Amino acid sequence: MNMNPKPLRLALAAGLGALLNLHAHAGPFEDRERDWRNGGVVYQIIVDRYVPAANLEAKRALYPAPKVLKPWSEAPTPGPYLESEKLSAHELHFWGGDLPSATTKLDHVRQLGADVLYINPIHLAYTNHKYDAFDFKAISPEYGTRDDFRRLTAEARRLGLKVVLDGVFNHMGRNAPVFKQALANPQDPYRSWFAIGPQYVGGARVWTGFQNLPELNLENPAVRRHLWGDRDSVVRGYLRDGVDGWRLDTAYELGETYLRELTDAAHREKPGSLVVGEIVNYPDRWLRAMDAVMNFTLREIILGLHRGEISPAAANRMTARLVRDAGIEPMLKSWVVIDNHDIPRIATQLPDVAQRRLVQALQFTLPGSPNLYYGAEVGMVGGADPANRGPMRWDLVQDDNAELVWVKQLIALRKSHRALRVGDFHAIDGEKLYAFERRTDRVLDTRIVVANPSDQTVRERLLVPSAHLMDDTPMVDVLGLVKPAPVVGFGPGFITVELPPRGVVVLQPQPKFLGGYSRYKRVP
Repeated sequence: MNMNPKPLRLALAAGLGALLNLHAHAGPFEDRERDWRNGGVVYQIIVDRYVPAANLEAKRALYPAPKVLKPWSEAPTPGPYLESEKLSAHELHFWGGDLPSATTKLDHVRQLGADVLYINPIHLAYTNHKYDAFDFKAISPEYGTRDDFRRLTAEARRLGLKVVLDGVFNHMGRNAPVFKQALANPQDPYRSWFAIGPQYVGGARVWTGFQNLPELNLENPAVRRHLWGDRDSVVRGYLRDGVDGWRLDTAYELGETYLRELTDAAHREKPGSLVVGEIVNYPDRWLRAMDAVMNFTLREIILGLHRGEISPAAANRMTARLVRDAGIEPMLKSWVVIDNHDIPRIATQLPDVAQRRLVQALQFTLPGSPNLYYGAEVGMVGGADPANRGPMRWDLVQDDNAELVWVKQLIALRKSHRALRVGDFHAIDGEKLYAFERRTDRVLDTRIVVANPSDQTVRERLLVPSAHLMDDTPMVDVLGLVKPAPVVGFGPGFITVELPPRGVVVLQPQPKFLGGYSRYKRVP
């Protein structure tokens, strides 16, 4: 037989090249794991309330009346409306935290196991919350300087933390010099940066009626260039200072077109950066304009399930619909929020420990990035704003604090179980139990989460439509919340689970030892 060896060598080379390429690009789950935006734990801080400044007495001049510097031990309380300032008195109450002091406690964030530090606004502004910017490019002096901020991002990077900064690009503050000039002078060059005219109460269009927050006119190209378009713009400049992403306040106010423009600008400046929007809407179309959203819809499903307003069967369907409409990739990047600076703290919302554990277990096992509000890890309480913005209780950071132990356990669970970080979502049909599967390309990565939101013990047989999970596979709970641990076996597509009231399990397949034999030998 006479064969030409050249085509054979070429075919072998092509096959080897394809094999090497397959090895180099193993698949979507490896890609997801390489992207820090997928499934990380986000820790949120307010700089003024996180760590008291080392030189607090030397800073008193930075808080002139009507501002008030409060002792760290005092809790925030509502204050009267100040007509002259167009805001409430408690918006001018400060506790004295700054960027250098926050930098000294980044190790706390890292020791928790969090991956991302989200910082509420730090821009030059009048109030304590900084949502009324004077100058986006400058930092409020009571917080520090741009160099202080660069040092914080450098320390975060050293510790392996990403940093996301709050961007408030829908409005500025009424006391901002550019707005005051524009309001007083029709010929002022900044007049077109705002919507000003007699048709508006107070003379200018303001955010949802708050006279302290005049809206920016984003239809003006100069405004967009200043915020994100130019190389020295706000968005791009802070990315070069070490920021890894932006959380956009009231993102729905910017509209899809401008959000897409901003996101593209951020990605050009820093490929792989994150843009996540505060969207108190169904996510769906908004995820075409940004990488992710703060997932308030998922929050409503979780809390509605807990309160008995949504049945487990309906919650299963709703979650599946949400993931299908949003897409799993944006869902993994979206933040799962239970509490934050605008919402009563989780320990106040859910004072019953069992109820709180159930909600947090779902927050940390559903697709997305859990948003952990500073102090939640030690059980801080606080109702509506301003009570939910109290100074961090460092005295509660103790090894025997049950809340701290629990939160660290939840974070460790995510880190040690790949499917919980980057796995696909599959709803499991149930009538009385809320259940879902997180699945990757490896069948033994599968984790099945089952929750009983009721106040009665529930036993239910559930269909798990996972073709590669083998019959007679024991399922072991890796969460450890239910005692004694339930014994669950996997049948031909079914599991039977019995859970006490508010019980939650995270089930992992654990094949039996059969002397070297495995039913899983020829499945991925």
